[in-house]
Amino acid sequence: MVIEVVLGVSGGIASYKAAELVRLFTESGHSVRVVPTESSLNFVGAATWEALSGKPVQVGVFEHVDEVAHVRIGQGADLVLVAPATANVLAKAAHGLADDLLTNTLLTARCPVMFAPAMHTEMWENAATQANVATLRARGHIVLEPAVGRLTGVDTGKGRLPAPTEIFRAALNVLEDRALDLTGRHVVISAGGTREFLDPVRFLGNRSSGRQGYALAEAAVARGARVTVVAANVTLPPPAGVDVVPVVSTEELRQQMHLATADADAVVMAAAPADFRPAEFVDAKIKKTPDGVAPQIHLVENPDILVELVAARTSKHPVIVGFAAETGDADATVIEHARAKLARKGCDLLVVNDVSDGKVFGRDDTEAVVLGADGSLIDVPPGPKSGLAHTVWDAVVHRLD
Repeated sequence: MVIEVVLGVSGGIASYKAAELVRLFTESGHSVRVVPTESSLNFVGAATWEALSGKPVQVGVFEHVDEVAHVRIGQGADLVLVAPATANVLAKAAHGLADDLLTNTLLTARCPVMFAPAMHTEMWENAATQANVATLRARGHIVLEPAVGRLTGVDTGKGRLPAPTEIFRAALNVLEDRALDLTGRHVVISAGGTREFLDPVRFLGNRSSGRQGYALAEAAVARGARVTVVAANVTLPPPAGVDVVPVVSTEELRQQMHLATADADAVVMAAAPADFRPAEFVDAKIKKTPDGVAPQIHLVENPDILVELVAARTSKHPVIVGFAAETGDADATVIEHARAKLARKGCDLLVVNDVSDGKVFGRDDTEAVVLGADGSLIDVPPGPKSGLAHTVWDAVVHRLD
């Protein structure tokens, strides 16, 4: 099915990156109509947009009046995406101003509307911008979190336009036409695997890639949530619209999860924190000995972050979801081990992955069982990690309500 996409481009230096978005949509077989603001044409001209999209470009409402473009474009869209969205355009959209074709289109659109902001850090963090973003999100619009990185000139900070490929992925998630049932909610997700260093070059770790955690983040953004990901050694590109807090060790993960979840409505512990760490860190690389005797490494147990998060909540909120990588043995099946773990942890939901024979870790697909503290069981058949992510959020929303 051909999707009718309206790409709004506002006047920021990141305007040139929107050309990649046009290519991604058109090469996927979708139709793109670019609606730039007057100021954006100082960065990328109308001829570029017409050549890339194959459609005429206009800026004002008094061009081609017979087509009633200021109404028709928004009415016919399946998605309106503004990338980059400057502080000025966010303010106009929040207050319902309509002084050009783009802002008129935003008022007439009845389809999903997504904004990918790009501006200097000070502008993004300004109380007025944050209030405008909160207003737009409260109306059910998707406002992605900007990325952190190099800005105009020598400045670095939060405010960079997310990578076009990640914006495109976020847009496709929104086009799945799922309910925006996490609008106004803050969700916190841990992802990846922690590392516990023995010496400057060696560490104890695990095979968790962070793919499932990032899939959960992408799905939550598509459903309207404000998303924070505490990422332990994840090398994947960060999902568009997500605040990513990088960590290395289990203790760093523990500290950042407690900070991030202070105002969270839902918490998903999808990371794989190490159960143990070396009792001592050796400042210099551990050398081989002439007699070939291996050094003895003494381990101590790490805190159980999931148990701590459950104990720290003062009511039934936030809804807390744990993950368990399990294998069956002579004593019990995977599900029996998982039910015992769910009871010990005290969380609301436990996502259980059978990791026998190397299944799940690092792969694009997955399969799982979602256990509820209320005795429920949801069997998630083999499929993409995004499918499991939406199953988890369906269960979370049910408990939030």
